[in-house]
Amino acid sequence: IFGDDSVLQFGGGTLGHPWGNAPGAVANRVALEACVKARNEGRDLAIEGNEIIREASKWSPELAAACEVWKEIKFEFAAMDTL
Repeated sequence: IFGDDSVLQFGGGTLGHPWGNAPGAVANRVALEACVKARNEGRDLAIEGNEIIREASKWSPELAAACEVWKEIKFEFAAMDTL
């Protein structure tokens, strides 16, 4: 999503889903696919990420449940390639 060398960590979001691990994995997959689609359409994830996820949650009860639990969606990442 954010370049050729991206690492995505879904541990807490998957295991902490209120309906269990499998629905947590579904929510992560739906969110990831929505972000990839939006990126491919030329949308700016840093600016529109929250809107993109909220729109996707309308079609995924698993993602909607996760959004209800965690409320805040942020696309703020510091560079990890600094020493």
